[in-house]
Order: sequence, then C-alpha cells, then structure tokens
Amino acid sequence: MKKYLLPENGQFYKANMHTHTKISDGCYTPEEIKEKYKEKGYSIVAFTDHEVMVPQNHLTDEEFLAINAVETITSDKWHGGYCYNKTYHINFYAKSPDITVCPVLSFKNIWPEHAKAYATQEMIDHPYKNHYSIAGVNDAIKKANDAGFLVCLNHPVWSSLDYTDYMGLQGLWGVEVFNTGCYRGGQHDTTQPMVDLLRSGENVMPVAADDTHSPGDAFGGWISVKAEKLDYATVINALERGDFYASTGPEIKDIHMEDGVLHISTSEAVSIALVSNYRYHRKRHATEEQLLTEASFDLKGFIEQNLAHEYPRWAPWVRLEVRDTKGNIAWTRAYFLNDLQ
Repeated sequence: MKKYLLPENGQFYKANMHTHTKISDGCYTPEEIKEKYKEKGYSIVAFTDHEVMVPQNHLTDEEFLAINAVETITSDKWHGGYCYNKTYHINFYAKSPDITVCPVLSFKNIWPEHAKAYATQEMIDHPYKNHYSIAGVNDAIKKANDAGFLVCLNHPVWSSLDYTDYMGLQGLWGVEVFNTGCYRGGQHDTTQPMVDLLRSGENVMPVAADDTHSPGDAFGGWISVKAEKLDYATVINALERGDFYASTGPEIKDIHMEDGVLHISTSEAVSIALVSNYRYHRKRHATEEQLLTEASFDLKGFIEQNLAHEYPRWAPWVRLEVRDTKGNIAWTRAYFLNDLQ
C-alpha cells in the first residue's frame, strides 16, 4: 500500500516566503510584487516588510494568495558598525488572513523612517521589548505561536549566527536553507542549522526564499506547496504539515513509501541523495548516457533497526536532496519513523 509523503492529490503552488516592498526597504509596491511574481509563475507571496505588519488581503484572488507577515530584527550590542553585529532576522507568518496584529512588534524598532506611518496604535501603546539571547528569541517565538503565527529563522549565515546562537531555539516552523539575496551577495546558507535543530528535537522545515528588495534579489529560491486549492487556510495547513519542498531549480513530483521502499520522482537530475540524522545515507547518480528522473531507497532495514532499538540521542529521520545539471538543489523536509511506516 502506498503512503504519500507529498500528498497524492492537489497541485503544486510556487511560493516566495520572504519579500520586502516600498513599505519598508524594497523598491516595489505590493501591487508590483504581485504582478512580477505572477509573471514568473508564482501563486503565493508572503509580504514580510521590516518591523510593521501591513495586511495585503486585497491582493488575493483566484490565482494569487498574499500571506500577511512581518520580519523583525534583534541584534547584538553595537560593535562599531552594522556588519559587526550578530543578528536574528525572523519572519512571522499569520496563519489566518484575519490576524492583522503581531505581538512582537514595537514602534521604537522601526528603522525605515517612512515605515513608521504604518505602525498600529497597539505597537505604539504596547511595545514589545526585544532581547538578544536564546531566551529572548524564544519568548518572541512563543508569543507569536500563541497568537497564530508560523515562525522562520532567516539567513543564519548572513546573520553571523553559529551553533551557540540557534541551538536551544524552540517553536520554529522553518529555517532558511537558501536566501537569494544573501547567496548572490556571496553569503551562502547551508542546511546545517536546520539539521542541528532537527537533532535537538525541533521539527523544522527547509525554506528557500528570495528576500526580495530589488530585481537582483528575485526569483532564485522558492518553496513548492502541494495543496487542494489556493486559499489561505488550505495553504497554511499544508505549510504546517510540511506538504512542500524547497528549491532553487529541481522539481519534485512525487514521494511515497511502499512496502518499506521510498520512491521519489523528479525533473532531470544528476543526483538524488537520501540522508539521515545518523551516518546512514544513500545516493543515486546519473550516468553519462541518462539523467535521473526517479530513485528508490529500501528503508526496511533502517526502519526495523530503529524500531527494535532505543535510539541513543536523536529520533530517526531521513530527508532528500535533488541536484540538477546546473548545481541547483531541491530539499525535502525530514521524514520521521511515523511518516515512513
């Protein structure tokens, strides 16, 4: 019997989860963002302007979904220049279009001067005090989760974060494994922060996003969400379940389990890798004559061994990476034992 790790039904919707407009420090209006992303085949954009949450529900129609969101910045003490500060940049995605207030915003934190005009009275009357520490960030994550937000840690490499800065974070939904603006500027994110958090017991998802400010930041990384229809609740539910993959190029068309074997079908690829949180890994390579479009991995032994023994440190999981001829990558979420059986 087949068990689908990406839903059998529905269709894929291309989404950019990190976008700035003229409301903060972007060069496009929200309406222009919608037009430009639709032209490139996107159906979903999260509007994550800095420090102010401005709902964009009026942009949603049958072919386009605007997700209301905001990005906040919490930085370490000043060390004589912007580039010398460690910083947490975090996106907060409202799980309902009716949520128009994020509880972790403060008027004093709005650094684009013109963005202050978008501050709500609640931000002015009840400011949230950011604190650069694991405990401080966890407080913001919890308050946001309780208020109905998904939370994503953005571009940890560009932010100068290391293991000591993100380990211990709790309640994150996602971590950026690719950020177009940072990548094109020479700061390449990796999967390591996500993997480290997964090993700590946090079920975080891989996110590839643009961080759009200008044309040079656009159309490099995205997620493909598989959902029954393009509406706010359906897409948010798919995001929460992990019914998507992140990509800079390759397509993943299907992932399912059958009789202990994992099957994946993709666009043309030079390699398809299965990795786990232990030293268990498998990789399929294209030949000189033929590129890959599918691969199978027998996980019966992996599943049986982990069911038969008490795993010493980390709950077992596997995830997949697909690489194409241009070096572009697609990443799946981690699939745990209950997903694989």
